Amino acid sequence: MASPGKRREMDIMKLMMSDWKVELVHDSVGEFTVEFKGPPDSPYEGGYWRVRVELPDAYPYKSPSIGFINKIYHPNVDEMAGSVCLDVINQTWSPMFDLLNVFETFLPQLLLYPNPSDPLNGEAAALLLREPEMYKAKVKDYVQRYAKKEDAKGEEENGNESMSEDESNGFLSSSDEEDMQPAGVADIS
Repeated sequence: MASPGKRREMDIMKLMMSDWKVELVHDSVGEFTVEFKGPPDSPYEGGYWRVRVELPDAYPYKSPSIGFINKIYHPNVDEMAGSVCLDVINQTWSPMFDLLNVFETFLPQLLLYPNPSDPLNGEAAALLLREPEMYKAKVKDYVQRYAKKEDAKGEEENGNESMSEDESNGFLSSSDEEDMQPAGVADIS
């Protein structure tokens, strides 16, 4: 069986070879971003997100931390931090899973089938339960406002050399929080 370090490198290479846009943060295989598209036939269709992934030293035996960088409206995603509440990553992670599972199955399923009974965004959960059509409209509004293709581009593509210290740690400044997009990843394991 491959060592955790080799497995980490193999999983990232598989992700890159499967046409996912992957950008290493600080040239480290332990932290990177992936461009993620909303699944077809969902209110998220047409949206593009940058998803930050942090792999613990014990990966694949310990689950990755996953978080959306640009805003997304979803009951199981913290709107400000972008952290994801997903059972298969939080409690039932297995070394049998890999990063392709996260991006090709787990995240699309999360967006297609939200779980309002286990919310990180209580407002989104309540709206989904009470007024599903208004929920879909709000999701589509967020997609149009925060999930355009240019919102999901990496730092190099946007012309930024690197994230500021505050952004990389997930802290938001108090100025213009409304217009700022969430940064960072909460540990969800």
